[in-house]
Amino acid sequence: DAAGRGTLTMRVAQVLRDPFPEPRFVCVQALPKNDRAELAVDLLTELGVDEIVPWQASRSVVRWSGERGERSRAKWQTVAREASKQARRLTVPVVSPLASTRDVADRLREAEGAYVLHETATTPVLALRPPLGEVVLVIGPEGGVAPDELAAFEAAGAVAVVMGPTVLRTSTAGAAAMTMIRTVAELVHWGDEE
Repeated sequence: DAAGRGTLTMRVAQVLRDPFPEPRFVCVQALPKNDRAELAVDLLTELGVDEIVPWQASRSVVRWSGERGERSRAKWQTVAREASKQARRLTVPVVSPLASTRDVADRLREAEGAYVLHETATTPVLALRPPLGEVVLVIGPEGGVAPDELAAFEAAGAVAVVMGPTVLRTSTAGAAAMTMIRTVAELVHWGDEE
């Protein structure tokens, strides 16, 4: 209008570009309860995950369905957007639609690197050599990944991995494991460049 209200004038001071990440990290996060979901999404975002896939594990206490599911997913996306600002990321991770165990197995089958965090695994996260391309990490619910889910994921090509002797909550396990996997990947791929 004539008084200048309702308008915005901007000047672009700087254009930043962020190359497409290699590897591209995807975290399949079983639905945590209460505010732990927001903590998980916040931490994963701050640590540079490129995509977060909410997973309806058989042992998840929380259930997403209908409108509640869409509201919950929108909340996760809002948390990811805000955490991206805090971390000064140029990109916001995608929060995918709710996945079933079959959806997760399909995603693992297509990934260049596929891992499931599991307390009975014998392969340490720090022993991995994550490939370039898409790396998918599955984090189970508080009750753990059920045996049939683990079998489906391993049949899809995933490797069960363990971080150490303690079992973390689902809200922090993804962040801890993703930090380890990213660090190993950076060491492996920086070493390849020399």
